[in-house]
Amino acid sequence: MENLGKYRRTHYCGEITEVLAEQTVVAMGWVNRVRRLGQLIFVTLRDHTGLVQIAFDENTPTELFEKAESLKSEYVAAITGRVALRREKDINAEMATGKIEIMATDLVILSASEVPPFQVGDENVSDALRLKYRYLDLRRDKLQQNLRLRHAAALSTRNFLSQQGFTEIETPILTNSSPEGARDYLVPSRVHPGQFYALPQSPQILKQILMVGGFDKYFQITKCFRDEDLRADRQPEFTQIDIEQAFIDQEDIFTLTEGLVAQVFKDTIGVTLKTPFQRMPHKEAMERFGSDKPDLRFGMELVDISDTVAGSEFAVFQGALDAGGSVRGINAKGCGKYSRKQIDSLIEYVKTYRAKGLAWIQLTDGGEMKTTISKFFDEDKLQEIITAMGGKNGDLLLFCADKNDVVFDALGNLRCEIARREDLASPDVFKPLWVVEFPLLIWDEDDNRFYAVHHPFTAPMDEDFHLLDAAPEKTRSKTHDLIINGYETAGGSIRIHRQDMQQKLFEILGYSAERAHANFGHLMEALKFGAPPHGGIAFGLDRLVMLLCGTANIRDVIAFPKQQDGACPMTGAPNEVFPEQLAELKIKFDK
Repeated sequence: MENLGKYRRTHYCGEITEVLAEQTVVAMGWVNRVRRLGQLIFVTLRDHTGLVQIAFDENTPTELFEKAESLKSEYVAAITGRVALRREKDINAEMATGKIEIMATDLVILSASEVPPFQVGDENVSDALRLKYRYLDLRRDKLQQNLRLRHAAALSTRNFLSQQGFTEIETPILTNSSPEGARDYLVPSRVHPGQFYALPQSPQILKQILMVGGFDKYFQITKCFRDEDLRADRQPEFTQIDIEQAFIDQEDIFTLTEGLVAQVFKDTIGVTLKTPFQRMPHKEAMERFGSDKPDLRFGMELVDISDTVAGSEFAVFQGALDAGGSVRGINAKGCGKYSRKQIDSLIEYVKTYRAKGLAWIQLTDGGEMKTTISKFFDEDKLQEIITAMGGKNGDLLLFCADKNDVVFDALGNLRCEIARREDLASPDVFKPLWVVEFPLLIWDEDDNRFYAVHHPFTAPMDEDFHLLDAAPEKTRSKTHDLIINGYETAGGSIRIHRQDMQQKLFEILGYSAERAHANFGHLMEALKFGAPPHGGIAFGLDRLVMLLCGTANIRDVIAFPKQQDGACPMTGAPNEVFPEQLAELKIKFDK
């Protein structure tokens, strides 16, 4: 192996085109492929900008030719040569540099490579293997593009907010535990045995305290941590664009956020978003789409047919209505062609969302009706149901009957699953939506207490103040979630800035004075000293970039993501530590 020595790269691989014909260039990168054709050797060299072909022919000195013969996939090399135009029949239209090749005059092998466990760029590789050898997978064009787009999104964000007068301020990573929502990651203190820091789930309390401190326009792009089960769009550590501002109302947040999102989309992928974004109350979102994060790129809205089927002999429908639930359906347009096996797969799908099953009416293109509920409804009532659902020939009508939360969850996810199967939602179309007026609180029957729907620092809507005493569960909040294509991309609220109101909410949530002081005492103390009205919003940067890149997996936009169980196959984290480390921390495990 050799060192760079006098060699200096003159051009990246993807930059070497026909405009450089007859010039001498130095390219460096990884060997993508080696082909031997008689007395010719063709090497495809790769860097993050693309590929370029290097040629060694009968005129190549013997020593250099032999060195080229030793090249293998993923070797690192520096190659000097003359840029030559290819003959018309040899042009490779699939390569940006396909009109030229470099006639090599020198070659330096900078690093050898063992045979890799998979070919770089191969899409048919398991996720487990990709994560174990992440450094190899990172050489893949798509990941290179994704991470560079992520950089562009962060840069666009910083530029926009700085131009709006915001100051970027870092808040601590080691802080105190505030167990409301997801579980904290805890860090033991060596200096204070038996005591623990927590990694922040968000800088929520600290950014509110910054408002009290007079920094009325704050942001940061920061790491946050939540010890929760993972999904395709969730990781235990994630990056948040955190924004807070004083002396504002929700309209100010809408305007700022829409400007930021529009700027990021324009700067990164050249898409112009129309503003202002659509707004929808939480109740309407649930009634129409069965979800507080509806995807607006397709229809299949929920239809409530409870009144239409009330009093029927169908026990499934009537039992749900008698228990205070509802009967609702969706019209899968054009899916009347589905086989019984396909319909059964949809039934099994909704069972994962607690539904007991689906009733259905299939309207074929030929005008035939097939259904599972014909013996419970006469022809006139079936036609009334079909009319209520807007059914036409070629449609598949699917119904769920249960408690409202089960019906919403099942049908809300089912419409998205059918859209996925039918390819109804283009990743190149973006439908941003504000969902507002969330409930402030939700009652948990198992714990026999209220929980905050967002977090306990969210202000109730002014017109609902009186409900905090009379009917807390009916109180709406000054919350705002930004939904793009079915993903919660950002969320925030107007905060409680009065100490008495914050204390009242803690009491409704069932916090003892001791617990409230232990977890939130520093915020309560700060609110005594002139806290301005304030509010904000926080973006999941990973999720935003995932949308920009058109991928459905958040791991595709994170350099070193964790796998489903939160472990890192590449580094082996989490792992055991040495006994002496535990002894320093005064920690013993009860195995």
